[in-house]
Amino acid sequence: MKARFASLSVGLVVLAFGGGCAPPGRPTNADIELKPAEVHDFAAIYNLNCAGCHGADGKGNAALGLSNPVYLAIASDATIRHAIASGIRGSLMPAFAKSAGGTLTDEQIEILVHEMRERWAKPNEMLGAGPPPYAGEEPGHAARGAGAYASFCAGCHGADGKGAAKGSSIVDGSFLALVSDQNLRTTIIAGRPNLGHPDWRHDAPGREMTPQEVTDVVAWLAAQRRATPGQPYATSY
Repeated sequence: MKARFASLSVGLVVLAFGGGCAPPGRPTNADIELKPAEVHDFAAIYNLNCAGCHGADGKGNAALGLSNPVYLAIASDATIRHAIASGIRGSLMPAFAKSAGGTLTDEQIEILVHEMRERWAKPNEMLGAGPPPYAGEEPGHAARGAGAYASFCAGCHGADGKGAAKGSSIVDGSFLALVSDQNLRTTIIAGRPNLGHPDWRHDAPGREMTPQEVTDVVAWLAAQRRATPGQPYATSY
């Protein structure tokens, strides 16, 4: 009787392994960790490389929110791709492309560019709105910019840009050393919703900033930079 039970037990074990069941402890494909270059999931790539500065779901953190529909309306795919791959000179944005010393493949950069627009662009919010272009089309004039600043920015950042109840200083040397002219321009146009900073349409009641006014305010801010030896500042867009 015991022999029959022993034979039956052995038979069940053989049947189990012979029937396609994986033996205990054997790793499956899901258990094998992907190499960094093999990750193709947008959320995984974004969270690892972008969320620390640009915030969860692109809402903004230390840097501009990438899910801002105004930003996505003025920045082309080529602009976003170049920023990710090569970084932004004169700012804290590093280069992420492997060819530039980063960690992302060209395919992963394309996933970021495509999915940001697919998930976060909201064309309907921009109907009837004509934001200034991403880059300035005419040279800026710092003296004119002082007047435009007084009209559109001083209410929050103070008459001299050193801060007020509604906004922080934007002429602080450390701040201006860490942001490029393009970053200043993009912030003026797109705003920083996560910080309560309005976009170009809502800085002053009843009037939008013109493209030239945006350019001139950037020129005025750039003129406030202190050219400290050893810390050159980029002036180009």
